[in-house]
Amino acid sequence: MKKRFIAGAICPKCKSMDTMSLTKEQNVEKVTCVNCGEQMTQPEEHVEKSVREHEQIIGVFTPE
Repeated sequence: MKKRFIAGAICPKCKSMDTMSLTKEQNVEKVTCVNCGEQMTQPEEHVEKSVREHEQIIGVFTPE
C-alpha cells in the first residue's frame, strides 16, 4: 500500500505538523497521524451519497 504525506497538515488530536499520511483502501481515503495514530476516513462521493443519505452529518473531512 502506498502512503502519501500531506505537507503542512496538522493532526487535530496531537497538533503535530507534517505527520499525516494518506492511503486509499477499497475506494475509501484514510488519513492517519503517524505520531499519535489518529485516523479519519472519507469514501468517494458516490459511496458517501449511498451510505449517508439518511444520516445527519455534523462535518465531513475533506483533505486539501
